[in-house]
Amino acid sequence: MAKVAFIGLGVMGYPMAGHLKAKGGHDVTVYNRTTAKAEAWVKQYGGSHGLTPAAAAEGADYVFTCVGNDDDLRSVTTGKDGVLSAMKSGAILIDNTTASAEVARELDEAARAKGCGFIDAPVSGGQAGAENGVLTVMCGGDEKTFEAAKPVIDAYARMVGLMGPAGCGQLAKMMNQICIAGLVQGLAESIHFGKKSGLDIEKVIEVISKGAAGSWQMENRHKTMNVGKYDFGFAVDWMRKDLDIVLTEARRNGANLPVTALVDQFYGEVQKLGGNRWDTSSLLARLEAK
Repeated sequence: MAKVAFIGLGVMGYPMAGHLKAKGGHDVTVYNRTTAKAEAWVKQYGGSHGLTPAAAAEGADYVFTCVGNDDDLRSVTTGKDGVLSAMKSGAILIDNTTASAEVARELDEAARAKGCGFIDAPVSGGQAGAENGVLTVMCGGDEKTFEAAKPVIDAYARMVGLMGPAGCGQLAKMMNQICIAGLVQGLAESIHFGKKSGLDIEKVIEVISKGAAGSWQMENRHKTMNVGKYDFGFAVDWMRKDLDIVLTEARRNGANLPVTALVDQFYGEVQKLGGNRWDTSSLLARLEAK
């Protein structure tokens, strides 16, 4: 058992922190910008909550963050009352936010200056993966720090891998989002085509999902897409945030991402349809609205 702090109790962070307490058996202190959410978590799982990120992180062996974006992350780590102001030497900061590789490298440097370790550890698997404790975690950092952090991360993960130095976890998450963007657009076009052709979508998917076209998206999203339900997971607003990070990094490293850039525009059209909180499979709604 370790002393753990968890900062950020959104749809992902709330259950992830719960697994650290219930499955990992750790002594967990949480912080959330909305205090009522932290109080609800403590009522459900036990543990305690701090009134600031620094208060939650004081004395912790491991400090987790899972917030919205780069600015939010800087605020709860290096900002006023941020966790790094209170973390003890030798503690490890583990960031589960999907953020830029640049901010990951900044935090690695800031943590080292405090005598602490740092791992950027964005996750994939969505809300269901967080709730079931089966997330995939892509990590960046040095091997010694990773080996110390992995047994704790395991509480909410089914796969945890070290991708390289600080920032590489975020770069791997960008690859993940590139793949998802293209796959969902392809699935949306396929279902749209099938409907226009008068095919029984369920019968077709039952067959083609067992061949080379099969994917997690097809297996888990085709039924809800087919009936126009889009409230099953990762929201369009979040995906656009992630794709903005991807495309910014691509401009920096010279990668050519024509499909990703196009799908990002398509998600912009979904937002104009009022689909900001629809899940990412709502690319089909855009095709059906035309």
